[in-house]
Amino acid sequence: MIKAIYQKTVPEKLRLQLHISLRKLKSVTLSGDRFYCPCCTKSFSKFLSKGNGLELRPNAVCANCGSLERTRLLYLHLKNETAIFEGKPTILHFAPEDILKSKLIANPNYTDADINPNFARVQMDITDIKFENSYFDFIICSHVLEHIPDEKKALAELYRVLKHGGELFFMSLINPEAAETFEDPQAVLPQQRLEAYGEKDLQRLYGADFAQRIRFSEVVVEQIDYRTHFSGDERRRMSLGDGSREIIYKVVKM
Repeated sequence: MIKAIYQKTVPEKLRLQLHISLRKLKSVTLSGDRFYCPCCTKSFSKFLSKGNGLELRPNAVCANCGSLERTRLLYLHLKNETAIFEGKPTILHFAPEDILKSKLIANPNYTDADINPNFARVQMDITDIKFENSYFDFIICSHVLEHIPDEKKALAELYRVLKHGGELFFMSLINPEAAETFEDPQAVLPQQRLEAYGEKDLQRLYGADFAQRIRFSEVVVEQIDYRTHFSGDERRRMSLGDGSREIIYKVVKM
């Protein structure tokens, strides 16, 4: 009841700011060096938990910058393996993670976009991207596609605006034990989707066929488990996840 009143009376943008302030306040109580965030280079005794009624992931969220397991791994890959931080490439970043956005926003050719104007500077529908063909050198689309009803239209738009030779990075929640993606047409309410897919706002739960689903004739897809570039101790200290949310799918447009 109190939560419902809070959400109804306090604007979403202000709620987001309050959430960030509270998280940073918690970071003061977590001094230590057991965990390390490569995104903000801060160390803590632990990270914050993240999850819902079906799952709670311990040591998932950096209390300082808010990075998740997948954010930290994606940042490490982009920094170490790509030229995204070099020069001024054209970049499209959907549903931007705050810490990644902060590292890219100085580039005048960087565009952060979201259908919700409270999450990005540019309000944009991923199925109707307002840019010309072959415009972007890099596109980041992490944990977005599984929320989109018209998956094929979103993919067609992303590949349309990606330059030839450009790189697009997908990440998603995936059930590696399932051979095929699971979609239940009866799961329309938030609680039904939570029970079916593990999150209230998913349209599907991807399986091992994810790479095939995003493969179009003009692109090459590479599946990257970047966690293998680090030792077990490094993966634990940076909390890089178990692979269900952290596999990087690199798409290059030919």
